[in-house]
Amino acid sequence: MKARNAMLSTLAVGSLIFAGASFAQDNSGQSQSGQTPPPIVTVRSMPAPAPQVTTPPPFSQLSGGSKSITQEQAEAYPPLANDFLNASHGAERVSKAQYEAWVKQAQ
Repeated sequence: MKARNAMLSTLAVGSLIFAGASFAQDNSGQSQSGQTPPPIVTVRSMPAPAPQVTTPPPFSQLSGGSKSITQEQAEAYPPLANDFLNASHGAERVSKAQYEAWVKQAQ
């Protein structure tokens, strides 16, 4: 019984090796007649256009009259909302001084 299992394993391994070799054969010896050459493809790309940034609104408009701007209030001006963590220095609110410094940096 053991000899039969060894022979079966050897046959299976040999078959797999033969199958792998047949898949890996080069087709360069085949006739090229009747085949069209691959098309020439040209890819042209350009960078995305720069976003149009409007003038930052006054602090009082974004803060709604309070002493700071929250993340929700910053959503009214997308550039500030996208850079809120930087403008607030990791805090939950942006003070008037932080907002003015951020506006200067953004310009």
